[in-house]
Amino acid sequence: MTQDQNPPIESNTPTLCDACAGIQRDWRRAPGHAELMQGVNRKEPRRQGLVTITRYVCEHCGTVWDYENNKFSQNVGWSVVGQ
Repeated sequence: MTQDQNPPIESNTPTLCDACAGIQRDWRRAPGHAELMQGVNRKEPRRQGLVTITRYVCEHCGTVWDYENNKFSQNVGWSVVGQ
C-alpha cells in the first residue's frame, strides 16, 4: 500500500483559526479575540479556594475554550477543551 492509499488519520485536535492560534495559553490575563462568544461560568475548587472558569466558543472555527480566572496563579488562563 502506498502512502497515497493510506486512510487519513483522524485527530481530536480542532483546527484553530488564525485568531485562536494566536491566543497565549496558560497565562492569566492573556487576551482572547473578538469572535469568542462567552458561554456559562462555573466555580471549581483549587487549593487557594474557588476559582471562576468561563466557557467560550469561537464563532469562526468552533474551537471551545475555557478561561480560568485564578488570582493566585499566573500559569492559568486559556485552554482548549478536550486537549
